[in-house]
Amino acid sequence: MPLYNTDPETLLKEVQFHPFRGGGPGGQNRNKVESAVRLVHLPSGITVVASEHRFQGRNRDLALQRLRRKLIGLNHTVRPRIPTKPSRASREKRMEQKRRQARKKALRRIVDGSCP
Repeated sequence: MPLYNTDPETLLKEVQFHPFRGGGPGGQNRNKVESAVRLVHLPSGITVVASEHRFQGRNRDLALQRLRRKLIGLNHTVRPRIPTKPSRASREKRMEQKRRQARKKALRRIVDGSCP
């Protein structure tokens, strides 16, 4: 998995910018003005949309922030888990809990009378 660059200057060069008219409530301003923004990050193929604000510049900044957050999430590598053996104390504790539960169930069977 490649690591993606997240600094704003490089990000602006790698992004395709598409303004469009935002849908939903908002009346004449919303229907006439192309203030919503869609950014497509070409190296990764991630698409981000922002249409909350009335101005295209604010929406573009918001979309860039969202894209940076997504790329930072993609850049994060999960360290492999190192398997460990359970300690002797934890094994003994687990076995004691199992024995205790078995005794409870055995007592239930004797009270019910279903067991000979």
